[in-house]
Amino acid sequence: MTVLPTFRQRAAEALADQRLRLAILDATTQRDAKRRAAWRDLPDVQALRLLARQIKDHTLDNLDHYLNQFIDNLRRLGVEIHLASSADDANAAVVAIARQFHCTDAVKAKSMLTEETHLNRALLDAGINVVETDLGEFLLQLDDDRPSHLTCPAVHKDLDACAETFARKLDVPFVADPHALVAIARKTMRDKFRSATLAITGVNCAVAESGTIVLVMNEGNGRFCTLAPRVHVAMMGLEKIVPSLADAAVMLKLLGRSATAQRLTVDTHFITGPRRDGELDGASHMHVVIVDAGRSDILAGTHRHVLRCIRCAACLNICPVYRSVGGHAYGGVYPGPIGKLLTPLLAGAPDAETLPHASTLCGACYEACPVMIDIPQLLIEMRRDQAARRRGPRWKPRLIRWAMWLARSPRRFVLTQRIVRRLLRPRSADEWISRAPPPLAGWTRAQRDLPAPPPKSFRQLWKEGRI
Repeated sequence: MTVLPTFRQRAAEALADQRLRLAILDATTQRDAKRRAAWRDLPDVQALRLLARQIKDHTLDNLDHYLNQFIDNLRRLGVEIHLASSADDANAAVVAIARQFHCTDAVKAKSMLTEETHLNRALLDAGINVVETDLGEFLLQLDDDRPSHLTCPAVHKDLDACAETFARKLDVPFVADPHALVAIARKTMRDKFRSATLAITGVNCAVAESGTIVLVMNEGNGRFCTLAPRVHVAMMGLEKIVPSLADAAVMLKLLGRSATAQRLTVDTHFITGPRRDGELDGASHMHVVIVDAGRSDILAGTHRHVLRCIRCAACLNICPVYRSVGGHAYGGVYPGPIGKLLTPLLAGAPDAETLPHASTLCGACYEACPVMIDIPQLLIEMRRDQAARRRGPRWKPRLIRWAMWLARSPRRFVLTQRIVRRLLRPRSADEWISRAPPPLAGWTRAQRDLPAPPPKSFRQLWKEGRI
């Protein structure tokens, strides 16, 4: 039986990779600074965030109504609808569509949902070639790697690593120049766009009142995917619904600024049904696969607000944990603060139950979230649920009981303070301890320092009249 590495082991490996850490820290720091500047351009960003939250909560509260409205409008437009209760059902639906139209080659735009369902593997197992067309996803597909970020999938690779992959997999010269690498990828993908008969995309927003799906891209690959191939399959989680185009506009105004610091992404594509008579481009056949895969259970539970998420990755870019270990350490498809919630809820990693504890609870993710998901509070609630089910390390309850025993006796408490002070003071430098002894060694081993205990306790200072 293969023993998979735990979060702690994956995080330790990431912390030891200096090249990885520098690449992630540089990218996330820049993106977060740009998001802050983009938010300042809005007249009242807090009012807009509150409105977005209200729209998402209203939609989730009335999801059955808006989902039925969306499906009715899709059918009116001539779109085929497929309801998938699980990831396997969603993949099976896409494979069946490909076989129905005898499609052997597919192009695919960036989609976190298809990563969640592992659609590429299912297509390849069915004999259908699929090419990722997002530049970062294309690079990772070449390298047999997986995304480590929601909006910038190859953030863990620096420029040299990208050039090395292109040279090794595409038999081109090593060129550490971004413009040259983009030109190579464009040339390779252009032929794929022309020859593919099946296009697969995700959905950023699904508008109930019109049956419109909205795709948000910066490279134009989403538009290319949906123009040339004769069959277009859009996969969406059922939480992507918004009631109206006006509501979609609110989400887009926040999504672009929060994800890439843009007022609006370069390519914001609205698709309302398949190609009509007289139109020159677009798919002749359009299918929408609406995926549940655990979302109904989340909606019925106490963590339902996590379904507000619009996948902007603002919480990743500001998180001190993600900045230190990157996305692969989380083990599932969704990394960062939002991944600590989604992965356990969607059962996306073997050790998912440990992820809610991999947080400082600093609250930065809540301040950055455009739809005001209180991630720290949800993490606390998830920890409480785990404790009620008696999951988690057995030593924690014992440690808490021991601490309670010490605190109940002033004599024991004062004695413990003296012992700790004498053990830790000699290890301090500039009032900080970079290498603590057990059982505190784990804290400082994870790239953190521990404040040194003061030379004198509060009680001593009180007796001396200094407080």
